[in-house]
Amino acid sequence: MTGIRISSRYAKSLLNLSFERNCMDAAYADMQLVFQVINDNREFEVLLNSPVVKTDKKVKIIEAIFQGKLDPLTHGFIKLLTEKGREGYLKEVAQSFIHQVKAHKNITEVELISAGVLDEVTRNKALDAARMLAKGEVALIEKIDADIIGGFILRVADKQIDASVSGRIRQLRRDFSENPYIPEI
Repeated sequence: MTGIRISSRYAKSLLNLSFERNCMDAAYADMQLVFQVINDNREFEVLLNSPVVKTDKKVKIIEAIFQGKLDPLTHGFIKLLTEKGREGYLKEVAQSFIHQVKAHKNITEVELISAGVLDEVTRNKALDAARMLAKGEVALIEKIDADIIGGFILRVADKQIDASVSGRIRQLRRDFSENPYIPEI
């Protein structure tokens, strides 16, 4: 089986189990934490994928890192995953679980890129535009990119609204390069 299929199946199992036990929000927060820890610590990710480190050592390390921070269901799930030799897929399982919960709750991720920190009025206008494009709830992910000079870029699924200065400059360049004006001699 490929890694994507394995991680998707384990994530779906955790989703179903957390739904049955009515602790989906806790499992969601836990898996966000797990993903963040693995994503931020390259050494931990290498350890999880290492065939040299024995399973019992990996279990002890995982328990030491997440001691008291995880719901018992999530903790047990991660321990089971490790005991089955699938700890190398933990990051992908966490990511897949996060996406599956968002799909289950009908939450759409919206990316808002701006040149600087946006004020509340502009952020609300961008969120209103995103809500018109998206179905259900909207989860805003803000990024700062000084290269867009000013304004913002809003990405909702496969749609993009480019209200940036750099986007307008690109458009003007295209318009001027297609200028049909022929000077009279």
